[in-house]
Amino acid sequence: MAILRIRHYPDPVLKEVSVPVTTFDEELKKLAADMAETMYAAPGVGLAAPQVGISRRLVVIDCAPKDAEPELLQLVNPEIIDRQGECVEEEGCLSVPGFYAKLPRSARVTVRYRDLTGAAVERCAEGLLAIAFQHEIDHLDGILFVDRLSPLKKSIFRKKFKKIMDQQQEQM
Repeated sequence: MAILRIRHYPDPVLKEVSVPVTTFDEELKKLAADMAETMYAAPGVGLAAPQVGISRRLVVIDCAPKDAEPELLQLVNPEIIDRQGECVEEEGCLSVPGFYAKLPRSARVTVRYRDLTGAAVERCAEGLLAIAFQHEIDHLDGILFVDRLSPLKKSIFRKKFKKIMDQQQEQM
């Protein structure tokens, strides 16, 4: 396994709509394993293939508490088939380090996807897992959580992002 480089905003790959996976082979399993290792090392609760520069519809998620056994989910070609309710929670993103914002999402979702062998799976989720499903599937559609912010919050993000980038330049 290997830790992959996480792409950061404004990398163009993060804006691409990912292509569906059609081949369920060892290469796919290796990519999923590398993505999981990368997610755990970051650390994060989810990672989509575009975040490591690969425009394929593959996501890894683990929302287990830190002191519990891992509960790794590997979703191929995921799609949300039902949404219910609304919640507003603070989100962050490994591709937008240092910025967090409250964002409205569906409180409960049903997701249909394939596992790494190609078998069909349907799963209902609420809470953090529902938010993670929505956040990571957005990545597959070229949408970052900051794209869903209000105009005022987007303005705040741009100012904070510019400040972070300026600080990184000063450190070089």
